[in-house]
Amino acid sequence: MADKAEVMDESGILRAVTRIAHEIIEKNKGVGDLVFIGIQRRGVPLAKRIAEKIREVEGKSVPIGILDITFYRDDLSLLSEHPILNGTEIGFSITDKKVILVDDVLFTGRTVRAAIDALMDIGRPRMIQLAILIDRGHRELPIRADYVGKNVPTSRSEIVHVKLAEIDRVNVVTISDIEPVLTH
Repeated sequence: MADKAEVMDESGILRAVTRIAHEIIEKNKGVGDLVFIGIQRRGVPLAKRIAEKIREVEGKSVPIGILDITFYRDDLSLLSEHPILNGTEIGFSITDKKVILVDDVLFTGRTVRAAIDALMDIGRPRMIQLAILIDRGHRELPIRADYVGKNVPTSRSEIVHVKLAEIDRVNVVTISDIEPVLTH
């Protein structure tokens, strides 16, 4: 499957992360009671990058947790007979905290719904805000991001690929067409 367009290069991703970090600081009037939760997989390095930018600006570290939503998905049976678990690692209480939930792409909203369900099983946050690198539209649930790196209008026949150096050894966001299924 060949990429048909590059949406963001490395510097574009860096600018988006920097802007999101500043918007989070502004909206929350600082970083008191903030915690970051990255959704496995690419939400995790994005959460770490945003938290690092906040540390550079505010001089304060924000706790970062990792959330695996595999068993909270409503399409689990469609994914695989043996789903891959990446693990949840949240070494702090989220109760009465402002949780910044971080993911790479917002599409139907189902991943975010699953993440909220998982968080509610862990604790009771005061508030949950959503930070997304790419919002591609096509919502099926009433979910919107509080912080968006870039809005990218897409068709349902396209796929947005976010590649991050921590996982993919490159920083780029591209769009490609879904390969048509050939039948005989």
